[in-house]
Amino acid sequence: MNPQNGNAATMFFDDLGLRGAEPVLLVHGHPFNRTMWAPQATALAAAGYRVITPDLRGYGENPARPGVTPFAAFADDLVALLDHLDIEQAVVGGVSMGGQIAMELWLRHPGRVGGLVLSDTSPVPETEEGRTLRRELADRLLAEGMEPYAGEVIDKMLAPYNVAALPQAAAAVMSMMCATDPEGAAAALRGRAERPDYRPALAALPASVPCLVLVGADDVYTPVAEAEALHALIAHSRLAVIDRAGHLPGVEQPDAFNKALLEFLADNRSGRQAAR
Repeated sequence: MNPQNGNAATMFFDDLGLRGAEPVLLVHGHPFNRTMWAPQATALAAAGYRVITPDLRGYGENPARPGVTPFAAFADDLVALLDHLDIEQAVVGGVSMGGQIAMELWLRHPGRVGGLVLSDTSPVPETEEGRTLRRELADRLLAEGMEPYAGEVIDKMLAPYNVAALPQAAAAVMSMMCATDPEGAAAALRGRAERPDYRPALAALPASVPCLVLVGADDVYTPVAEAEALHALIAHSRLAVIDRAGHLPGVEQPDAFNKALLEFLADNRSGRQAAR
């Protein structure tokens, strides 16, 4: 896809399910690509949803741009994709950085969001120390490439016990990380360092925009306590803690993750039908 907006990125994406079905847009995290959502896309399409899984700019098949990619640019890219597909509104979900981009999309384009799915993510702005670390990591990825970093974080992306117990999942996660263009990853890290505080926008989320908060029980990046705080911030949200999972529960425990997601979507659909 080549959006007409000259500032938008070329978008590579998968689009599964019936074209007239309720759309669900799933946003991958750093440093991954759209293939991480394959278990969810298959399950949701089989359940009667239309599932769009794009590569963010600089990730997967989408070409990288050096410099800084602000979260606003990611969100606007996604809205350009929805426009391209003639989708007025979608349930928007994301994991980790993808969850923060989903929050940014709600902040910038609230009319395009029919629901939020926030997995293993945080709404708080970066600390000064965190900003420094993200910029240093961006420089390091450009100097060293992705493989040293991927080797260091694999047992944080997945729960350590799952690295051994789920070798196919671990290999897929390593492959995604190592295949990412360092320029794209570095640009996103610099943008992520400057993200705003999403808590005021989420606290004002209306009941008409339901929200599901998911978290791996053994996530070390965004622990359960942070997911509980996010859940408490959004009065009408629901929380699902996925056992035997770390930072990527949709990869580590896809059946449990999909069950929580499908129940949320079904209740969301029933609620809208009852309101008519």
